[in-house]
Amino acid sequence: MLKIGHRGAKGHDPENTIISFQKAMELGVDGIELDVHLTADNHLVVIHDDTVNRTTSGTGLVSSYTLDELKMILIDSQHEIPTLEEILNLIDKKIFVNIELKGKNTAKSVVALIERFIEERNWTYNHFLVSSFDWMALQEVRTLNPKIAIGVLTQTDLALAIGFADFIQAKSIHPYFHLLTLEKAEIIRQKGLLIFPWTINEMEDIQKIKSFQVDGIISDFPDRL
Repeated sequence: MLKIGHRGAKGHDPENTIISFQKAMELGVDGIELDVHLTADNHLVVIHDDTVNRTTSGTGLVSSYTLDELKMILIDSQHEIPTLEEILNLIDKKIFVNIELKGKNTAKSVVALIERFIEERNWTYNHFLVSSFDWMALQEVRTLNPKIAIGVLTQTDLALAIGFADFIQAKSIHPYFHLLTLEKAEIIRQKGLLIFPWTINEMEDIQKIKSFQVDGIISDFPDRL
């Protein structure tokens, strides 16, 4: 079973920061999950929300800032918002990365960056997994480059997600863990899909989900997996 650090090691360090991803690697993760948005000048940055309000000292939409402007706004008064490229350079093929498309129009830029790292930096397609709740964005990724592995996120309707994942030839389903049962896990497996539920932090829940024989778990505390 794969250990996947949620926004790095969110339970230990500020989410989606270089220090958080470093911590996840120190804790022995197989992969990390992160979120991307585009800046006003079309740079891919790693941040969860569409605004900077919750996690930084600033306010306003991520997409309204240039990269230089975003770098001035700090998380916990000390950490910069990283670019996706900075995080890829940090992990340097040692683990895989699950890139969640959060912001509008991120699909094309993410595909281009993945292709560049494969062509120029000797990464492979196995290092990348692109997921989203925005299934239209996943459809765009599939159209742009069928070799990129896709993960279908769902918080509500597992049956619908399974159907879409089957249709789009996804690699994995990423369900909110409360949606999962042993029977549903078996249905997903029969479709040939991997199961990466999120975000599981309590030991009792971790043990329960492990008993469903999932392929990986996304957690704020990867050291508990």
